[in-house]
Amino acid sequence: MLKTEEKARIAIIGGSGIYDPTFVEEPKELKIYTPYGEPSDFITVGTVKGVKVAFLPRHGKRHKIPPHRINYRANIWALKELGVERVISVSAVGSLRVDYEPGDFVCPDQFIDMTKSREYTFFDGPTVAHVSMADPFCPQLRSICVETARDIGIKMHEKGTYVCIEGPRFSTRAESKLWRSFGADIIGMTLVPEVNLAREARMCYVTIAMVTDYDVWQEKPVTAHEVEKVMRENIEKAKKLLYELIPRIPEERKCFCEKYLDEAIL
Repeated sequence: MLKTEEKARIAIIGGSGIYDPTFVEEPKELKIYTPYGEPSDFITVGTVKGVKVAFLPRHGKRHKIPPHRINYRANIWALKELGVERVISVSAVGSLRVDYEPGDFVCPDQFIDMTKSREYTFFDGPTVAHVSMADPFCPQLRSICVETARDIGIKMHEKGTYVCIEGPRFSTRAESKLWRSFGADIIGMTLVPEVNLAREARMCYVTIAMVTDYDVWQEKPVTAHEVEKVMRENIEKAKKLLYELIPRIPEERKCFCEKYLDEAIL
């Protein structure tokens, strides 16, 4: 049984480059057991400006788990066990448009799922649920995130369609041009099924997407080293944004996120 001081209503899922919660005060690591196996790593519970938060590195602390092998169900289940109601996801993405430049941040409002072999739901039967994903990100969290970024001088695009691919490889040029023709703005490998599962768990969910490179539609091959260089430059900005964003999140949820499941179960 978890103690009250080990509970948190806000969680941060750190993506590539954000493995250690150095912005969390009074950290305490917890090992959470789930019906779906082990989460990516220990979950750190602490405070940010007096607000209790939980932090989970999506790929593990040493980036030991590739995107297609992440146990997304265990991660979301573990956060739910801690009492989490709101999830702030941080991830690295490539850009599919000229004006979304490396170093920019994006707060996406839509996604396209091009993954192939992941576990997408908690409802494998006999209970079946068809959850609405028409508006997949929490509007309240998105508004607070965009406003905070502007207030502290971080360039944040307030909308964007995120195409999620299977990975771990990067796109071919033909694929990259296809994603652009679909209307996608940024590309990554970890949004799905994390966002789906958060919706099923009645959580609010928002993504802070950090643009690390132009995808290969620009006719320049992407390398992991280039991504890492820009990522390093963005890490401090991301931590600053989280540090200012979290205290602005009110306890009252003025959205529909926790109610979608009421209309989904058959």
